[in-house]
Amino acid sequence: MDYSIISADSHLEIPVDRWVHRVPDEYRERAPRGIRLANGGDAWLVEGRPLWAVGLELSGRPPEEYQPTGLSYQGAAGAGSPEQRLHEMERDGVDAEVLFPGVGGANFWRGIGEDNAYRAVIHAYNEFLVEDYVAADPQRLLALGLIPETGISAALDELRYCAKGGLKGVCLNGWPCGRSYPTEEDDVFWREAMELGIAVTVHIQLRYRGATDGPAYPYPKVPPPDIHPQAADPLRHLAAFDRRGGLNALQLVFAGTFDRLPDFRIFFAETYVGWLPIFFEQVDMLYERTIHWANEYVGLPILDHNPSEYLRRHIYWGFVNDPFGVKVRADVGIDRAMWSSDFPHSVTTWPDSGAAIDAMFAGVAPEEKAKMVCNNAMEFFGLRR
Repeated sequence: MDYSIISADSHLEIPVDRWVHRVPDEYRERAPRGIRLANGGDAWLVEGRPLWAVGLELSGRPPEEYQPTGLSYQGAAGAGSPEQRLHEMERDGVDAEVLFPGVGGANFWRGIGEDNAYRAVIHAYNEFLVEDYVAADPQRLLALGLIPETGISAALDELRYCAKGGLKGVCLNGWPCGRSYPTEEDDVFWREAMELGIAVTVHIQLRYRGATDGPAYPYPKVPPPDIHPQAADPLRHLAAFDRRGGLNALQLVFAGTFDRLPDFRIFFAETYVGWLPIFFEQVDMLYERTIHWANEYVGLPILDHNPSEYLRRHIYWGFVNDPFGVKVRADVGIDRAMWSSDFPHSVTTWPDSGAAIDAMFAGVAPEEKAKMVCNNAMEFFGLRR
């Protein structure tokens, strides 16, 4: 495949009836359902979740024509067959798309309370990708499999299925072992992914249950009762200047993941990148001022390198229309930033991505532009010309 432009973050927004029939009969009643609303729009009904009316997901149209209500999959851009999708990519001048799930993905479906039913839904979606959607053109339709958040065994099973089926990557909604923080136990998942040659991604940030109320790190020391509230979970304090995905990236750093697995890389999509230079700067300054008492009182580990060194080396970041991020690309890391169209979501540059790229990269050296709109994605997802 002669790649020149790759969207590292687009979305597969399709009605549930395209794949839900693959859920085994014993779990079908607990599977997501499509609902037609009184205004003619489509919605999803998922156990344990409020009704989700389709809106911002199907805005592949001129901004002046967009309406945030009453939208239907029928005839919508980005919501049809793989053949329709390929035609839409050609219209946009994009050679391949990394396709994240739509309608909240695994996060939304985790409302299903019974684990076996939830895993069956995840597997049915992955099976649809392997046997139906991606099969239409595996070099261009780079859909990501989903990983259930019910423990390491189920996570590994689905990872292996996705790799065997030829998918280029998987999307996490939580840490593989199911905790609110990564641990050494998750290393088996990271190692397996590297051995299988399948990329690991996160869309924006992890959204598993307990992500916001659980500790960011398994602190080995119990803090005294009179400690300052922020000091009880200092890793969140270090992430004070993060925007999207920064805390999760720092969790991997302090878990020692990158020290144990120096070749492991992970992609946080749709984070944008203009904020990263100040985040890198500030996390190092906060670390210098925090680590001594944080290590003494709660046991936050002292790192071998500054936090930003790990982040620059091991994390890829995704952006859509981010002219300022392109301006500060040297401070972001030209080798770690990946452009995307976010099609068919509301901020998409479709069907004029070429013009958006040209405007954003005006005056940028061709080799640097090529890395950020194509080559970095090729390297990370294991694509070949």
